[in-house]
Amino acid sequence: MNDQDNIFMRRALELAKMAEQAGEVPVGALVVIDNEIIAEGFNRPISEHDPTAHAEIVAMRIASKKIGNYRLLNSTIYVTLEPCVMCIGAMMHARIKRLVYAAKDPKTGAVHSKFNLLEKGLFNHQMECDSSILAEESSSLLRNFFQARRG
Repeated sequence: MNDQDNIFMRRALELAKMAEQAGEVPVGALVVIDNEIIAEGFNRPISEHDPTAHAEIVAMRIASKKIGNYRLLNSTIYVTLEPCVMCIGAMMHARIKRLVYAAKDPKTGAVHSKFNLLEKGLFNHQMECDSSILAEESSSLLRNFFQARRG
């Protein structure tokens, strides 16, 4: 982890707040190659009527189109919440080099919480992972969002 990780995760948190303003679960993601943000996304399943429109998927779709390849080699994806099974699968297919996430997701997290899909030997592709960067900020944003919805 380095200073760049904090800068990129702060941007992901800004994207999460955009999701919240749109009435979506506040999760933001971005794809970085050579220390340059090439794509950003935030949760959109409700507004897009698309169960696959998670922040990570949105960002990877944009990144793939931008570079003209579904393989996002040498990229890092930053996301404010531990990815689910679907998103980890997509990251593996995209050959994401590194995942950095903020808050753990005890209900559907597929990296450390519920499952460990990055376990060595499980997939052909091995992805590096760093977690807990700005975890409290992300957790707080999510907690406040769900408390407000429960009224």
